[in-house]
Amino acid sequence: MKSMVYNPKARKKPTNVSINSDLLRQAKDLKINLSQTLEEQLFQLVLDQKAQAWKKKNREAIEAYNRRIEKHGVFSDGLRRF
Repeated sequence: MKSMVYNPKARKKPTNVSINSDLLRQAKDLKINLSQTLEEQLFQLVLDQKAQAWKKKNREAIEAYNRRIEKHGVFSDGLRRF
């Protein structure tokens, strides 16, 4: 799934970030891997943002599809036994 959003084999790039010193100290005390944690959270944020953008871009088509289903039902309505 990650490879559909970004290239997980791309090289790592050193980056400077500013973090609350108390939060940083606690994370270090807990042996939290900052790079891995940031990467995982960035992945989730990117995934969420792309999903929202896709829904916005396709809103009209989704609404039209939902109206059609409400009016005509789905293909399998007459075939289902549950």
